Amino acid sequence: MNLAKLRNIGISAHIDSGKTTLSERILFYSGRIHKIEDVRGGGDGATMDHMELEKERGITITSAATSVEWKGYPINLIDTPGHVDFTVEVERSLRVLDGAVLVLCSVGGVQAQSLTVDRQMKRYKVPRLAFINKMDRTGANPDKVIQQMRDKLNVDAIAFQIPIGLEDKLEGVIDLVEMKAYYNDGDQGEIVRTEEIPANLLEKAQEARQHMLESLSLYSDELMELLLAEEEPSAELVHKVTHDAVLGLNITPVFMGSAYKNKCVQPLLDAITRYLPSPLEVEYKAKDVEDPTILIPLSCESDAPFVGMAFKIVEDPYGQLTFMRIYQGKIEKGKGYVNQRTGKTDRFSRIVRMHSDKREEIDVATAGDIVAVMGIDCASGDTYASERNYCSLESIFVPIPVIKISVAPKSRDDSDKLGKALQRFRKEDPTFHVFTDEETKETLIAGMGELHLEVYVERIKREYKVEVVTGPPKVSYREAPTKAVEFNYKHKKQTGGSGQYGHIVGVMEPMEDGGEAFVFEDKVSQGRIPKEYIPAVQKGFEDVLLKGPVAEFPVVGLKVILQDGSYHDVDSSEMAFRICAQGCFRENFMKMKPTLLEPIMKVEIEVPEEYQGPVTGDAIAKRGMVTSTDSNGETSVITAEIPLSCMFGYSTILRSMTQGQGTFSMEFDSYKPTPSNIQEEVVADRLKEKEAKSK
Repeated sequence: MNLAKLRNIGISAHIDSGKTTLSERILFYSGRIHKIEDVRGGGDGATMDHMELEKERGITITSAATSVEWKGYPINLIDTPGHVDFTVEVERSLRVLDGAVLVLCSVGGVQAQSLTVDRQMKRYKVPRLAFINKMDRTGANPDKVIQQMRDKLNVDAIAFQIPIGLEDKLEGVIDLVEMKAYYNDGDQGEIVRTEEIPANLLEKAQEARQHMLESLSLYSDELMELLLAEEEPSAELVHKVTHDAVLGLNITPVFMGSAYKNKCVQPLLDAITRYLPSPLEVEYKAKDVEDPTILIPLSCESDAPFVGMAFKIVEDPYGQLTFMRIYQGKIEKGKGYVNQRTGKTDRFSRIVRMHSDKREEIDVATAGDIVAVMGIDCASGDTYASERNYCSLESIFVPIPVIKISVAPKSRDDSDKLGKALQRFRKEDPTFHVFTDEETKETLIAGMGELHLEVYVERIKREYKVEVVTGPPKVSYREAPTKAVEFNYKHKKQTGGSGQYGHIVGVMEPMEDGGEAFVFEDKVSQGRIPKEYIPAVQKGFEDVLLKGPVAEFPVVGLKVILQDGSYHDVDSSEMAFRICAQGCFRENFMKMKPTLLEPIMKVEIEVPEEYQGPVTGDAIAKRGMVTSTDSNGETSVITAEIPLSCMFGYSTILRSMTQGQGTFSMEFDSYKPTPSNIQEEVVADRLKEKEAKSK
């Protein structure tokens, strides 16, 4: 394979910008498929949306890889999801790509997820082109979208085309480098017709070309000199300057068309091969295993030691399928390679080139390739190399999950199947977490948003045939004393033979800072209670702290000072003193006026400036305390402390309040007293639950 011609690209955008439709046209025009299918509207569904759920919902859930060839250039293409809940799919795809196409809607322009995708592209320093899609839609305005790219994304967006007609009058585009008009003929736009620029658009095209050249001249002295001398630069020079400026992450060339109406996709393919880099032009570095501050440059030489990254894992009926980007050297079928994280050697028994969910077997894959390896056991983000402790590639940034729900199988017999499903999804998706609530014994799943978890619940039903019952997770409250109480408690039991006797005297008091859950102090003097019985007293108190008397939540912030007591030579034992302590707690704890404590979350909310007021107001309405608000011109960051019980469903609320542009993250901060009206509700709910269980 000629590496100089290879392109590894991703197609990323806000939801509903037409990424998958564009991918479908690229596959068709490059001869990879022979029939165009649509994302929605019956038929077999788009090639790249191969999951049943994707076809039904008309959204992309997992990124799909394929390879095509365009005019002698092999292109590895990854179509990524647009929904914020599946952001890790975009993240891990961009991590391993050399270039990307940012798709924008001609009407919607730069939307919330466009900003996220832009941030991800910048994080991994991915050169990109932009494609303004849906130019046939009512309200299409490419000039406005280009201005938004400059203002909101802070990129130097340069139009390389202008449209011939707009909305339902869209006929084609004018290429400002070649100064030619392109039209699409044939039933499905497969024939590209080149014409002279229509006379009525010639002046506009010349102005736009001048603007394009002036913008490009900032990145090339040679071009600047030609313009100053009022000489016409060659198309080759314009292509070279553009290629270098894209590679240097300085500019974003903008193309336009309508994928759905089969217009102007071929010129975009030409631009991909012309302006986006080959693996030879991108500098990749790995970290030294011994000292991560040392960076090792990687080369695309096929005889260098192999280095690759497992960036995505999919379980299928034949075992684990591991998508791998090869950065250096080559892999061969049947040979063993070392997982740098575990130190284990895995045999690559089968190597396949992916076409959505179909695969073609290959024997060798070289640097620059994106392939899948079957049957190896690894985690997403693992580095593989031909030698042990060779190097490690920087892993993928994984955002923290923000929402949890409880899941349980409807039928007990399905518990094993549910366990297998959760285990598989956890391995495939680093943003999907599974854990058991120690107190409620519920299985909880956590993810990036409600749609994210909804999709996984649906997949459990379909792929594992398990009916699942979901419910909101229970907030884990705590019970804490507020007042000190003295105790003098005697436990006496006489039932023929040796009895039980224990007697303890002291003080139970709340801890001021509420720091530790339980503190026990022994202040018994002159052996009033033998030393061997003291630990049993402590153990007795600890036994009953797991379920407090208010609503059976764990007790925290309790200090017990043991001052005195008595014992019986025959009837006293460790067990007697342990039972004595338990009885003492039950008798006296309610006298300490216990209160419920609730978990308070530290929430960081990021919203566009204009939504700061309503979002802050909503946080206060949720019993939150706003601790700071910072603004950087366009975005406001609000930090607040809000009770966890008020945060369920917040991602949906925030999206609707900010037209989908708000994001938030939260982490546990502390436990604080619950207002009395809320406490009454919680206790009443707990009683109802108990009654329901006992029936």
